[in-house]
Amino acid sequence: MPDRSATTEPARESAPEAGAQPLAFHVLSFQPEGDEVTVGRLDDGEFVVLPADGAALLRRLYDGRPPSEAADWYLATYGESVDIADFVADLGELGFLRARDGSAPAPPAPVRWMRLGRAVFSPFGAAAFLALLAGWVIEMVRSPDLVPSYEHLFFTRYMSVIAVTLFAAQIPLILFHEAAHALAGRRLGLRSRLSIGRRLYFVVFQTTMDGLVAVPRRKRFLPILAGMLTDLAVLAALALIADATRDTDGDFSTTGAVCLGIAYPVLLRLIWQGWFFLQTDVYYLAVTVLGCFNLQVTSKQLLANRWSRVRRRPARHDPQQWHPRDRAVARWYSNVMLVGYGIALATLALTLPPIAGRVIDNVAGGGSGGGLLDSVLFLLMATGELGVACGLYLRERRAREQRAPTAPVT
Repeated sequence: MPDRSATTEPARESAPEAGAQPLAFHVLSFQPEGDEVTVGRLDDGEFVVLPADGAALLRRLYDGRPPSEAADWYLATYGESVDIADFVADLGELGFLRARDGSAPAPPAPVRWMRLGRAVFSPFGAAAFLALLAGWVIEMVRSPDLVPSYEHLFFTRYMSVIAVTLFAAQIPLILFHEAAHALAGRRLGLRSRLSIGRRLYFVVFQTTMDGLVAVPRRKRFLPILAGMLTDLAVLAALALIADATRDTDGDFSTTGAVCLGIAYPVLLRLIWQGWFFLQTDVYYLAVTVLGCFNLQVTSKQLLANRWSRVRRRPARHDPQQWHPRDRAVARWYSNVMLVGYGIALATLALTLPPIAGRVIDNVAGGGSGGGLLDSVLFLLMATGELGVACGLYLRERRAREQRAPTAPVT
């Protein structure tokens, strides 16, 4: 799901000098959001939230009015003058302006997989999804052993086999989850990109759709929820395969047992989405419903200011730079986020040491070669994600240090 991550800024055209000539614009999208308007380019994902009067002035320029005429219109309409030269310069920095060469702005290039997205997320696709879920629920009522349970994880006594099997199966299923986000967005003509990121000590795949803010709010919900809906479909399909492959005695076959074992982590990922403070799909759903723009960053900066106040130091961040809606919600969301991070770290501290201790006991006890290898492999699988997350953190830290301005040498 969409993550507004930092990207490398493309080169900008210099802003034309404000005057009597109309400006040349790239294709822009205008999306009203209450008393504000989100304006941006769908082709490169650059967007800005403007007050209604600023958006009206930009719309005037976008419709072909010369800057001097647009400034006169603004004065007559709102009773205030505007520094049109600065306004035009800001538009150039945002990348909204293009070179004035007399040609029409190039329309956005067609988005790949748009037709597939429309086919998957069509009324027929919705009917097939509901039929699949209905069949799953009916079979679980008839056969309670299909209800997801942690016991399904132990389809073999070799822990390393379980760990390797689940790891190998979950990677494509996670990519399937992210592909659903991308297809639901491309159905609307939005571009997307897949990347690997970190949420605290969790390694995550993430689909970025910056253009999602440029579509009406009611159309954003399906791209946000598409991943979780796909997880539900995967759960249903795996359970039905397990039920269909039972042996003559009604017991699960090896295929069925492995399917149910693979299904349980999918259920855990669905539950994990409730950890919205880690910017999961539920977080983006809540942000959309609440009408926020950059809630996570605002909340972190609010907490940093509180910490500075406790230490009797100047605030590190200027609250005036926060969007009013983000600032209002962050007053309570920052507390929820802080508690959530504490619970997540406590969970790691309570679960990882027992696993390591069990392996150490096995080593000290002189276990068999096969059992010892099994324990060590299981420990490596259990801690591997933590190691990758640490590597991603170090990479992010180096990137921040490289972006930070250096003090001039005197």
